Amino acid sequence: MTDESYIKLSIELAKKGMGKVSPNPLVGCVIIKDERIIGAGYHEKFGGNHAEVNAINSARESLDGATLYINLEPCSHHGKTPPCVDKIIKNKFKRVVIGTLDMNPLVSGAGVKKLKSAGIDVKVGLLEKECVELNKFFFKYITKKIPYVTLKAAQTIDGKIADTTGNSKWISSAASRRRVHSLRSKYDAVLVGAGTVKADDPRLTVRLTEGRNPKRVILDSNLDLATDYKIFTNNNDTNLIVVTSKKSINKKRRVNKLNTLGAKVLFVKENENGLINLKAALVELAKHQIASILVEGGSEIYTSFLRENLFDDIVLFISPKILGPGLPFVIDFGKSTIKNALKVKIVNVETIDEDLYVELSK
Repeated sequence: MTDESYIKLSIELAKKGMGKVSPNPLVGCVIIKDERIIGAGYHEKFGGNHAEVNAINSARESLDGATLYINLEPCSHHGKTPPCVDKIIKNKFKRVVIGTLDMNPLVSGAGVKKLKSAGIDVKVGLLEKECVELNKFFFKYITKKIPYVTLKAAQTIDGKIADTTGNSKWISSAASRRRVHSLRSKYDAVLVGAGTVKADDPRLTVRLTEGRNPKRVILDSNLDLATDYKIFTNNNDTNLIVVTSKKSINKKRRVNKLNTLGAKVLFVKENENGLINLKAALVELAKHQIASILVEGGSEIYTSFLRENLFDDIVLFISPKILGPGLPFVIDFGKSTIKNALKVKIVNVETIDEDLYVELSK
């Protein structure tokens, strides 16, 4: 097998940690000696051993002279666990092959430098594009201090996310809804506006597939959303966050009610329209270790994220239905001519049952 093959294997191992390690990165590690795999591991949960340590601990023979393959540069600083480079050096590895450098300022390049100083042959930049894509949530979070944001919507082929009454059940197919639940399990949080809660009464949990439930975030500028919706009554895991504007800080009875329901209330500054300042909300959510957010509506929320350029990519489930009048995916956000239209890139297109699944990026 080639170096690229082993890095590809480390990527597949790393994916096993999806939904379990955030806000840490996804990392997989493979150890080779005499053209044999003698150890392998991945970062399994936040606060647990890193991939290198798990791989080293899995080996049942001397690691002296072995090669270590890993999709992300080994850490060289003390965090929740000791530096992984020290353990690599201690075990006398001959060679380390790294997919991509870590963008974390505490690590970037320092791990490689320390390994080279110890006389270890280091190779960096194999399948780098794939390795960066794997950890796009982490890299955005660690460098920008705000979460990675994906806008997700199910829409008709003429761009409507609900009919004129606000009903959206069901635009997409059952297979598409299963994919949505799978997506939710990979993000730290799912975010909606108060209007979506009123219109759809969603739970925003993972039920149609295996995976952990994300945190649920509601944007409620005036903190006046009724608490008899499922998102409140089914908050058994106390993973609900309500983000409101600072003008609501005096609504103590309301805050206490939400707290008794297991919801955390975050206050952020408002924008010039008296609504929640989205950038401030994202910064505050990042402080609560939310590295990735799947935005699931509604139309005004999508529009706000687009207007303020606070999204990273868009996922659309497009149903072969034509509705005519209805609620559009996006309303006016200041791009009224073809010349000024927001241009996005098509990253992936596939069919899911009768629907079209489209991934777009900036």
